[in-house]
Amino acid sequence: MPIPSASPAGAWRVAALACAACGAAGTVPALARDPDATLEPVTVRAERDAAIGSTDAASRGAVDAARIQARPALRPADVLEWIPGLVVTQHSGDGKANQYFLRGFNLDHGTDFATSVAGVPVNLPTHAHGHGYTDLNFVVPEWVERIEWRKGPYSALDGDFSAAGAADLRLRSQLARPMGQLTLGGNGYRRVLGAASPRVADGHLLLGVEALANDGPWEVPQQARRTNLLARWSAGTAADGHDVTLMGYDARWTSTDQVPLRAIDAGTIGRYGSLDPTTGGDSSRWSLSGGWRRSLQDGRVEASAWALRYRLDLFSNFTYALDRPETGDQFEQSDARTAYGLRVARSWRATLGGLPTTTTLGVQARQDRIDVGLHDTQARERLATVRADRVVSTQAGVFAEHTTFWSERVRTVAGLRLDHQDNRVDASLPDNGGRASAAIASPKLALVVTPSPTLETFASVGRGFHSNDARGSTARLDPRTGDAVVPVRPLVPALGYELGARWAPSPAFVASVAAWVLEIDSELVFVGDAGTTEPSRASRRRGVELNARWMPWRWMALDADLSLSRARFVDGDGAGPFIPGSVGRVASLGASVVGAGAWSGGLRMRHVGPRPLVEDGSVESSPFTLADLRVGYRLAPRIDVLLDVFNLTDRRANDIEYFYRSRLPGEPAAGVDDRHLHPAEPRTVRLSLRVGF
Repeated sequence: MPIPSASPAGAWRVAALACAACGAAGTVPALARDPDATLEPVTVRAERDAAIGSTDAASRGAVDAARIQARPALRPADVLEWIPGLVVTQHSGDGKANQYFLRGFNLDHGTDFATSVAGVPVNLPTHAHGHGYTDLNFVVPEWVERIEWRKGPYSALDGDFSAAGAADLRLRSQLARPMGQLTLGGNGYRRVLGAASPRVADGHLLLGVEALANDGPWEVPQQARRTNLLARWSAGTAADGHDVTLMGYDARWTSTDQVPLRAIDAGTIGRYGSLDPTTGGDSSRWSLSGGWRRSLQDGRVEASAWALRYRLDLFSNFTYALDRPETGDQFEQSDARTAYGLRVARSWRATLGGLPTTTTLGVQARQDRIDVGLHDTQARERLATVRADRVVSTQAGVFAEHTTFWSERVRTVAGLRLDHQDNRVDASLPDNGGRASAAIASPKLALVVTPSPTLETFASVGRGFHSNDARGSTARLDPRTGDAVVPVRPLVPALGYELGARWAPSPAFVASVAAWVLEIDSELVFVGDAGTTEPSRASRRRGVELNARWMPWRWMALDADLSLSRARFVDGDGAGPFIPGSVGRVASLGASVVGAGAWSGGLRMRHVGPRPLVEDGSVESSPFTLADLRVGYRLAPRIDVLLDVFNLTDRRANDIEYFYRSRLPGEPAAGVDDRHLHPAEPRTVRLSLRVGF
């Protein structure tokens, strides 16, 4: 995209880009489209992440459906690995939220990375298993039309959980034609998918269903069962339209949690074995959301609202016989909640002092009403209740963002968020109940300079935040020991800086570089012997990211990413400066093919470097490199065969590693410090038949 001229009209073109929705219809496809492709939408979407003048930072971008479909996804959340430097793993069964790593963060199950699907936030505050819990198992990759992502706390539109970044998953509005898909694979994998989008009342009604069963490679079959339902009606366009989306999800599973290395070395269990065959859980999620958008003569207005009903019963056992030798250490975390939210924003284009500007003002709010509990269990039977709380957590925020186009080469983006949180906790232990509230201001500023039509440079600074578990903000006693504890702050600030550049010498090639620093007053880290998270010490992270995309032909795209980071605690505590779980090196290489005659597919290699497992850095995880392959072939105009191979070279790798104390029967009562791991799945093959009607 060429840079506009210095005239006000030219600057308005950039202003229109800044004001338009990221999913606005365009004419430049990411890859060549096949008009007979069953899953392709009628509209062609622009690949805005490669365009000079389309973003305010080098660490922002988007990926469309064609590229998403070119790669296989072992798990639904794997679609997030299109975000450069983000790692998705798992330490338990397929029904549990994944582990996420980005920019030197062990994000655990989602804290500090805000995710939304169809306008509904996925991160769950004050969750039974971990604050910010982000379960994406309800996502069906074939229904995702676009992923838009941002890193760092630089956008005023992003609020809680977005210190490390944010991603919005936008769903399709329609299909080229009805479709059905059957997938079979090893270890009892079976998946059926169907979708259609008939025209209804001047719009399209997208109806979809997915049913999945999978035992996995585990010695104790996980017997995972999952059902997803989708009904989405939409009319108009991304700029002027409206939509209503209903999503339903239900799952149950048996999990093989991480196990101690000593048990594998001694032959007590195999590499894919379990020490508690009754861990696992069941979960359900229903959401209803709606959006409305209108273009106005001087800008645009949009509004959205959502409602969520969610339930989880999760049974885990990480320490085996350390705390309760007679019954074992299994525990249940239960979460049942109803949540609501809304967001309204208005954007204006104007001329101030002879300079084109855009201004966005908005408000957003959510309330979660939660019944959350922790129980001691044996074989999923409750033995005792540690705590059972009722929580009402209310968040409200206002945001403003103002862009000034000083010339054809220079623009600034100034933003401000004001957020307030109110927590009310009715605790089973009265001393832990009460009310806590806090407010925080988050200013942002970015400078964008375009030295040439092919080069754009960025400088950003921004303050962000994350909330803490509401129960921690009112707690005064440890529910197990009765010891006094200090309540945590409801809101914790984070400060980020970033310098970056994007170079696009041709429409077929784009490269970006970003150097960043992020300082955070406190964070939530995993505590292995409790299976929970808790606030930890102040930290500082810094790193460099390099990304490149090249389309040598219209039917092929190549991509390469390298992310390097250094994460350290900064308070001088004698335990050590290393942040457990912080990945220092992530790299990937990929190739995607779409529209090459009857053939399509993709190959991706991902390398994850070592990470410290203890604060003094004396124990590290093992690095690993994995490759996944998808090959698609069109048998007939509306019949495709897809072959997916995960862990192509059958590498012996670990999805997750921790170092903590546990106890096996017969071991000393004090337990044994050891490495605990959850292995990556061995080579896995799945074959799909996709038919359009």
